[in-house]
Amino acid sequence: MRLRILLLVALTAPTVYAQTKSKVIVTDLTRIKQVGGIELAPDGKRAVYTLATIETNPDQKEEYEYKTHIYLTNLKPGDSKALTHGAESARQPVWSPDGKSVAFVRTVKGKGQVFIMPLDGGEAWQLTNGPYAASGPLWSPDGKRITFTSTLTMAEMLKDSIINPAKRTPSWSLEKPGFATNDFIRTDKKIKPNPDGSLAEIRAYLNKDVEDKKAKVFNRLNFQGEATTEPEMNFTHLYSIDVREGASAKPLTRGFTSFQSPNWLPNGQGLLAVTDLDSLKHPDREQDNAIVFISADGSGTRTKVLGEVGKSYGSPEVSPDGKQLAFSVSPSEGVNFSQIGLATLTGSTASGVQLVTFDRAASNLTWTSVPVAAKAKKGPQGLYAIYFTASSNGGAPLYRLDPATRQVTQLTDFIYGITSFDVAENQVVLAKTEVANPSELYLTNTDAKTQTKLSNHNDWVAQKTLSFPEKRAYKNSLGQTVDYWIMKPAGIEAGKKYPLLLNMHGGPTAMWGPGEVSMWHEFQYMCSQGYGVVYANPRGSGGYGLNFQRANIKDWGTGPAEDVLAAATDAAKEAWVDTSRQVITGGSYAGYLTAWIVGHDNRFKAAFAQRGVYDLTTFLGEGNAWRLIPNYFAYPWSAEAKVLDANSPYTFVQNIRTPLLIKHGENDLRTGPIQSEMMYKSLKILGRPVEYVRMPGATHELSRSGNVRQRIDRLLRIYEFFERYVGTDAQRLTQK
Repeated sequence: MRLRILLLVALTAPTVYAQTKSKVIVTDLTRIKQVGGIELAPDGKRAVYTLATIETNPDQKEEYEYKTHIYLTNLKPGDSKALTHGAESARQPVWSPDGKSVAFVRTVKGKGQVFIMPLDGGEAWQLTNGPYAASGPLWSPDGKRITFTSTLTMAEMLKDSIINPAKRTPSWSLEKPGFATNDFIRTDKKIKPNPDGSLAEIRAYLNKDVEDKKAKVFNRLNFQGEATTEPEMNFTHLYSIDVREGASAKPLTRGFTSFQSPNWLPNGQGLLAVTDLDSLKHPDREQDNAIVFISADGSGTRTKVLGEVGKSYGSPEVSPDGKQLAFSVSPSEGVNFSQIGLATLTGSTASGVQLVTFDRAASNLTWTSVPVAAKAKKGPQGLYAIYFTASSNGGAPLYRLDPATRQVTQLTDFIYGITSFDVAENQVVLAKTEVANPSELYLTNTDAKTQTKLSNHNDWVAQKTLSFPEKRAYKNSLGQTVDYWIMKPAGIEAGKKYPLLLNMHGGPTAMWGPGEVSMWHEFQYMCSQGYGVVYANPRGSGGYGLNFQRANIKDWGTGPAEDVLAAATDAAKEAWVDTSRQVITGGSYAGYLTAWIVGHDNRFKAAFAQRGVYDLTTFLGEGNAWRLIPNYFAYPWSAEAKVLDANSPYTFVQNIRTPLLIKHGENDLRTGPIQSEMMYKSLKILGRPVEYVRMPGATHELSRSGNVRQRIDRLLRIYEFFERYVGTDAQRLTQK
């Protein structure tokens, strides 16, 4: 059964005469500016935010650079002004408690450092100057100190006399075969490297080869990063520094473990942070996280606030009076997402833990005082509210949680994506993406019903011919409702037929919809090139609850393929679709799904599989996202191992006859490139129409944050390859 639902956004398309508009072109990618990092001033009268842009490289005109700078607004339309300028980006702005200064991070000699900018005049000055990069500045409640995080390598931890004065080694085993203890990492500098010498001299020689990058030695489980293998572990620690020129930073945490998500207690006596539950377990093997209290006195002591075996706690957020704690918690393994938790906080002790009933993955939990009028209605209990966002039903709405009743209220529609926000009592400042505009700043009240546009960073979009999606729904074989959207070609002409592109998301727990900013340009570009686009959120997608997200366990291919193909089948019934000219693409998990579908369905004239996984057994060893294998399927050596072959597109490679373009980043270690090499080489041996594109230096994030020329190249290759088979020239050749 199919349900047809008219997407509200189709009714909100701006009314501008078509002849005054131009089509979205590929280089419009470089014109999109992204609003983020919003923080309201303590008095609620101003806000700072970041603006991420793509700029032409002044030294290489054909290359581009990503830039981020900090802006200030007095919450009036069109009054934003840049606080930072220049070649070096500025990011992570935070207000001082008195509202007179902003701390932020800027790169100096390749490392992030914290700067202080007085807003009553004067230049920004550098606060930190440590040997390690500083990130995530937080003002203490009294405004006298700033905490930040720095990441150290194992080698730096071993020799740093400040964070490791006793020169201790990890309490957990480094798992080097043949050594019962970690003493082997202590090297005697008196022993000279000698390949022909004693065993000690040979070991010194081998260690020197590692130092000189002639060899990498792996003993850890998670040795794959995003762009290269990483034999050495890193540890993130918290530091504190007085806000005065010439001050030195002091560590608040120590040990061979990492600390994330710090949050000051209102009394200034310490912070809450997230770390491994079991500090005696190797960090690569420890999946449980705990929330701990870190004293501000620099003693390095920590106290567990929340933590238990089998669970991961995170995102600690303390109410303004310090009496309540909001946090996230989920099972540490399996296919899950975090729930919101609430607890009473007495000093650093949490009690009365309760979970909020909300079947979505909440993020960006933010406490605020309830406005005076609302307090009078609620009585003494409802003094605070918690705002957050969550991917849901094709968008990322803003929500409000009443901690007293644990009731959640949705404030914005599914057709929008709230990408950043801050709230202060009776007002909210937010960044919103929508089909009509990829990113702008808005001011609204606590109910978010009436929104005032403050910025005009992407007003150029109003002069473009856009395609607005129509939402529909499909009831799949499991009885689940699958949302999908159909976008007509931009500037569609009555009576003319157009090719149809089925575009699919990765994850597999990602989610697309009108509020998804990462696909705004790609969708609009393909529609401008004369393609209709259909995209869906098949079973396994995020944003539709835990049962829906788990519906593809042991079934990455057959079930999700049913859902996306049902969307394509329905879209093909549109009068403007040429059913003989259908194409398909997707990246990451959707690269997998592209290969799976063309191995089982021959309706598509061409396919483009991007950075995909094609053999699940190989993926276990080659990708840093390897835990997807045990979470969704089984280990290759287990009794259930046959499920891996049954779900691998590579198993069906001999069935692929659809012309296929395969793309992979040379440095992609999330889904390693051998996956694509196997698929390409096999199809080439079989004599099938296949082409392979490798992107030098590119990682898995190519399409989102990679080299801009490569991002443009990728999109052009999608278009150019499809044009070979469904474009005007292809039609003419077919007719002959």
